[in-house]
Amino acid sequence: MPHKQTIGNLALQSFDDIFLAGSAQPDSSQVVEIPLSDLHPPEFHPFMVNDDDAMFRLTESVLEYGVREPGLARPRAAGGFELLCGNRRKRACELAGKTTMPVIIRDMDSDSAVIAMVESNLEQRERILPSERAWAYRVMMEALNHNGIKAENLSYETMTERTGVKKSQLFRFIRLTELILTLLDKVDANQLAFSPAVELSYLSVQEQTEVASAMELYAIKPSLSQAVRLKKMKQDGTLTVKAIDEILSEEKKTTKESVINSSQFLKYFPPDYSQKQMGEVIEKLLKDWKAGLSI
Repeated sequence: MPHKQTIGNLALQSFDDIFLAGSAQPDSSQVVEIPLSDLHPPEFHPFMVNDDDAMFRLTESVLEYGVREPGLARPRAAGGFELLCGNRRKRACELAGKTTMPVIIRDMDSDSAVIAMVESNLEQRERILPSERAWAYRVMMEALNHNGIKAENLSYETMTERTGVKKSQLFRFIRLTELILTLLDKVDANQLAFSPAVELSYLSVQEQTEVASAMELYAIKPSLSQAVRLKKMKQDGTLTVKAIDEILSEEKKTTKESVINSSQFLKYFPPDYSQKQMGEVIEKLLKDWKAGLSI
């Protein structure tokens, strides 16, 4: 769990501090049953709440044991409470037919609320999509900046301390928030690899739209080298619709790795064999087979 980080005269609260710190109402040790109708999601919540297998398991747990860990919320000016941590638990309660949920209420400013929301979800969620992680890191970074950490390096150092993720990786994840929704959805669906997606994030909205169209037209995933070339042309001011089409319509060279895309080959190799090792074995067998034909 992240610890309190102090930079200069600024002391930032960790999730533990926010969750357990004293408050006028209710007492910090008090768990309050709040009607589900009074619990509202944050205005911007980077984490999805889906009725998937994980939700089914959570609902089964709520039915059998109840909500074993209370959510965290803060009062809303419009009435009710903003549920910062526990939106999946709330949905499970709805599916389980419950009308209330245990919650701890805290008075927090918007930035502290964002930090609590992100840290809690990053720690507790079973599976986090790249888009969820990207937007979570971005809103957390913005919250830290609002708290007075203006220098970019200090912001990343604080983020690394609180999340355990290296600065370079944080930067790359945050870059994904510059992607158009179509491409970001493809990253989540494993239809666009992470590293090429980061490179494509430097293209304009229109250029990214052309990339998405070309991906659909040619049924391809841009390789890292293709994405790097597109980014370089963008930086040089030479990227055009025609160039995007020409680069993405290129036929990929056949390699040893491409020979073994099918599971019908994979089943013959030890599980710890790399693509390169498998390709070398297949190449040798084919050479021996070809030599045998000439005898």
